[in-house]
Amino acid sequence: ISFTEALQHFQSAELSESRGKVWMPGRQRGLAALLHCLWGPPPLRPQLWGERELALAMAQCALDDSEWVHMRILQTIYRQLTRSRLGCPRYGAHWEELGFQGRTGSDPLPGEIPRPIPKIQLNLPVFQLSFHNAGIRVILQNFPFCIMSVNITRIVIQALREERLSRECNRRQQVIGVLNDLYAAAFLRLFRLWKQQHGTIADAGFFLKELELSAKKKPRQLLKSLEAYVSH
Repeated sequence: ISFTEALQHFQSAELSESRGKVWMPGRQRGLAALLHCLWGPPPLRPQLWGERELALAMAQCALDDSEWVHMRILQTIYRQLTRSRLGCPRYGAHWEELGFQGRTGSDPLPGEIPRPIPKIQLNLPVFQLSFHNAGIRVILQNFPFCIMSVNITRIVIQALREERLSRECNRRQQVIGVLNDLYAAAFLRLFRLWKQQHGTIADAGFFLKELELSAKKKPRQLLKSLEAYVSH
């Protein structure tokens, strides 16, 4: 399945339950509102609100084994990232090739507060990354690809929710495209950190904090690094 086809599925799907879970920060008041107005990021343009709501709703959409499109997405991610021509079972040790730890890949990383994860969330940014021409490949031993993917998705979605990406979304007149590129840019940054510093699972929490800071404070810088990487 292509990314465009998968996105069209969610654009036409009934996501009322997921939309009901979407949370946005409350409007600031008083001094906080004044400071935000003077030095904070610009608000997202109204014509992009619908796309932002769709992106946040998709982030709340749990993987459904009974939904054929969901399974096609999962199979495509596996094939693209492993370069396999064959499909794979829903569960099994083969998922460890992509960095899952345990049956569902929900083991907490160092530096994180362990919390129950009742369902695996659909991860469209990693689906797009599997097609991304940046060509980031899983070549490092013991690299927790999918666990880091879940965390980077959380970081990118949180940056959108806090309007940290509004300037770039307004400039490009799109939301989901910016999310996908920022996700790929953050993964590229992680890849470089991991390789340069000979990262291990013990470093994951520290790397994630650095990525979160960059995604929220310097998203344009991250995106430019991806553009430079792709152009070479």
